[in-house]
Amino acid sequence: MRLFILKMLLAVSVLLSPIAASAQDSKPGLLVNLTTDDTWAAGKAIMFAHEKSLKNGHKTAIWMNIRAVYLADKKRPSHIHGLMAEKGTSIQDMLSAFMADGGVVIMCQACSAAAGLDEGDYIDGVQMGNFPLVESWLFDPTVKTLSW
Repeated sequence: MRLFILKMLLAVSVLLSPIAASAQDSKPGLLVNLTTDDTWAAGKAIMFAHEKSLKNGHKTAIWMNIRAVYLADKKRPSHIHGLMAEKGTSIQDMLSAFMADGGVVIMCQACSAAAGLDEGDYIDGVQMGNFPLVESWLFDPTVKTLSW
């Protein structure tokens, strides 16, 4: 009888372990769709992605497209408004810190080409987007999208 109970406990623990693991990984991810080169709006979007999403355990990516592609250009200075300006932080600094903490920055390839930029123009860590990469975030049912 004792052997039977041990076998049942083992079977139940094996069956419940995937449920426990999936419960721990159940936080949805976030894809921030950033389309503007307005540094005030972009600074808020990057801060939200970093401080409110990534640092709270959500996998987080920022997809930079349309005019936002200019913000990660390492040759362009970026003044930002508000509290971040007091720290002397640039948009590039904010993106680098976000990536250093595990965030993903994806650059729209077509928008980059239209802006005359390529992968070599961007700060370290930026990934040049392609459809499989963007699709892996955009159509993932566990990822929410927020546009700025």
